[in-house]
Amino acid sequence: MTTLDSKLQDVYDEVLGRNAGEQEFHQAVREVLESLGPVVSKHPEYVDAAVIRRICEPERQIIFRVPWTDDAGAVQLNRGFRVEFNSALGPYKGGLRFHPSVYLGIVKFLGFEQVFKNSLTGMPIGGGKGGSDFDPKGRSDAEVMRFCQSFMTELHRHIGEYTDVPAGDIGVGGREIGYLFGQYKRITNRYESGVLTGKGLSWGGSLVRTEATGYGTVFFVDEILKTSGDSFDGKKVVVSGSGNVAIYAVEKVHQLGGAVVACSDSAGYVVDEDGIDLELLKDVKEVRRARISEYADARPGARYVEGGSVWDVPCDIALPCATQNEIDEPEAIALVKGGAKIVAEGANMPCTPVAVRTFADAGVVFAPGKAANAGGVATSALEMQQNASRDAWSFEHTEERLAEIMRGIHHRCLTTADDYDVPGNYVAGANIAGFIKVADAMIALGVI
Repeated sequence: MTTLDSKLQDVYDEVLGRNAGEQEFHQAVREVLESLGPVVSKHPEYVDAAVIRRICEPERQIIFRVPWTDDAGAVQLNRGFRVEFNSALGPYKGGLRFHPSVYLGIVKFLGFEQVFKNSLTGMPIGGGKGGSDFDPKGRSDAEVMRFCQSFMTELHRHIGEYTDVPAGDIGVGGREIGYLFGQYKRITNRYESGVLTGKGLSWGGSLVRTEATGYGTVFFVDEILKTSGDSFDGKKVVVSGSGNVAIYAVEKVHQLGGAVVACSDSAGYVVDEDGIDLELLKDVKEVRRARISEYADARPGARYVEGGSVWDVPCDIALPCATQNEIDEPEAIALVKGGAKIVAEGANMPCTPVAVRTFADAGVVFAPGKAANAGGVATSALEMQQNASRDAWSFEHTEERLAEIMRGIHHRCLTTADDYDVPGNYVAGANIAGFIKVADAMIALGVI
């Protein structure tokens, strides 16, 4: 574990004391602080103004109960969260996650990461995150609707297009966003399209938003490859997950000439050496909402492995697109042995600190999520632009804007790493570049 600068160690100790038991949040904070030693040496004003202490403390943390009635008429109870972390650059922006694992520590880790991710996009948006321990799996549409309406009945008073703009995350797709927006409109009597992103195309949504996170991750990797005169042509790629991020990462890799040979879900993974059949994968996951084993059942030559680790499959490029901390030391070692040269996070913090160190020691290029998966929130900001101007852009125009933003993020990461004498270190580059933009804005706005 990297030793922190003494000034930063004091901040980290305070974070541990204030946020006991919130391990994911501790991990996210430490990962950023480990990069900031050179910054506080060069810019003591960030310490003098307590910017680093303040940036680790959310501006607002909202917790509320969410009662709802299931189809059998029984009253159910969940807990809702919204952590409005930092608004120095603009209104809070970040997704809602509906999953049984959600608790305050996960929401704070996601919100903290979102602050720097949003900063890196260059868009005028702050960072926040929210969600609930509600599990939409196995629930009817009517049950999901009643839950979403109850959730928004409380959340509506805390959000707005100039205040806080939620979007989707794990467990929150177009269906859930629709129910949430409908209840917001009903309560406020305002068709405020910009209050939520990830909306349906017929009522204010943006083309490319569904594809954006997966596409953006692949665009970022493409920029990494270009730095050494390389491309996706002939590259073997392994992707974890089979949700939106994974599916559209597969799609873009194939468009750029690579071959995704394995992907997974929570039950196991499939290996298809001929390259994943994208249409079949979409049918299994988006239409049937089935287990990935059904892909292997329908695809000659593909094999399904129950349980196990998709990272045992040899590859040139690994794209973890499932969930936090899915790659620990054993998985990282397996990737190194399997020939991986680049690992880019399509999910939020899917690699543990020891995994990241394993990659660094082996010379594997590692792209952190706050840079590599920023395409989703970037396109959400583009959706906000379209809503504000009552406009709708073409798929091609929006995709090019996304690609341009990802090129900009890559450039900022590399040039910042050079400026702070850690050339090629995307983790340090992303953390420092994201931090400085927010920190300068916080100093400009005063002690608030």
